[in-house]
Amino acid sequence: MMMESDPRAVPTTVLNVLCETVTTLPTVRRQGLLSPSSATTTQVATVTYMITSFDDYPIHQTSEPIAHTESGDPSAYDRYFFNGYSRDGKIFFAAAMGLYPNRHVIDASFSVIRNGEQINVHTSGRAPTDRAECTKVGPISIDVITPMKKHRITVEAPEHGIRADLTYQASSLPYEEPPFLVRAGNRKVMSYTRLTQLGTWSGWLELDGLRIEVSPESVVGSRDRSWGIRGIGERVQMGAPLNLPPQFYWLWAPVWFDGFGTVFDVNEYSDGQRWHESGAMLIGADTIKHAHAVSYDYAWEHNTRRAEKFSLSYQFANDSAELVFTPIVHFQMNGLGYLHPEWAHGNWKGELETGGDRFSVPVEDPLLLHNLHTQTLSTVVCTLSDGTVHHGIGVLETLVLGAHDPSGFTGVSDGHSQS
Repeated sequence: MMMESDPRAVPTTVLNVLCETVTTLPTVRRQGLLSPSSATTTQVATVTYMITSFDDYPIHQTSEPIAHTESGDPSAYDRYFFNGYSRDGKIFFAAAMGLYPNRHVIDASFSVIRNGEQINVHTSGRAPTDRAECTKVGPISIDVITPMKKHRITVEAPEHGIRADLTYQASSLPYEEPPFLVRAGNRKVMSYTRLTQLGTWSGWLELDGLRIEVSPESVVGSRDRSWGIRGIGERVQMGAPLNLPPQFYWLWAPVWFDGFGTVFDVNEYSDGQRWHESGAMLIGADTIKHAHAVSYDYAWEHNTRRAEKFSLSYQFANDSAELVFTPIVHFQMNGLGYLHPEWAHGNWKGELETGGDRFSVPVEDPLLLHNLHTQTLSTVVCTLSDGTVHHGIGVLETLVLGAHDPSGFTGVSDGHSQS
């Protein structure tokens, strides 16, 4: 019989709080050292053997193995996002993949709009411990061919109407946005880093058996990469409730022009005060020109929280740029799991589950909670301060949840009134 004085024993108080069953050669920490225990099925408070392939590289940022996050926050995440669209606006596709290491979950989605229909495939499963294996789940994989330059996405889900083999080639430097940090009381609810990059696409898509060739001359897009802490997964009660009404205001706009591109984002509190903003012009493959100030004018579509028209102004050190967006189609971000009632990011679905859905766009009820988050594919006209005019294409991402006084929103999801 194992006594609690035995270094391999787990105190009863710990067992009552956290317990995992492992069948392996478990190890335990004792005064900073690792000592082996018997190779039998046993119960331990934590699994401490976490050495993985990336631990062979000089990339550590803490004293822990790479598989351990900086904190045990259940909202820790690591995510890829991509979108692509034909210059004529007839095709739009997007992909997202997220790892939630403290929840042991990995998930991904791929979505396409064609001929007024949005087709989506979702997959979710148990996350591998080794980060080198965390770029594939179910029928969706993302291969980093050349870091910060070239990525390949494959999808093999014909039962849900989608197959794809697409390669993204960066055409700009990655733009590092300012850090995101939000607290609710003393608690960090957002703390993450994100980059945005423009690029072109090649390869093919297959929708319900119809193959569509994709070439960099006709299909462009953007990607972002982010990691840190933000709200994901099943809600976990973290002590006393703060009784704060839900509120989140977010705009993001990467735009492609021949020879350059622009990026923009803003977060605001309900009174319109900004807590995050950035803007830049990405010129060629090697230059980033940061804006000194950005401003915008949002014309809301009646009885929605999405764009009817949008204009954006950049002030640089010695010049300026004015952008005017005209919407083509509203892509629903729930097609990638954002606010999805069944496939929300980080939720535990089982060891491996895959599903799909499809619907017409624009959606019939844009004020349903899961329809609030959109990316509006738009034609964009850019007028520089020297009078030069450029025509491009890009997206305006919008998520407005809760009140926003400058827009006239007072509830969680009321629509814009033109009165």
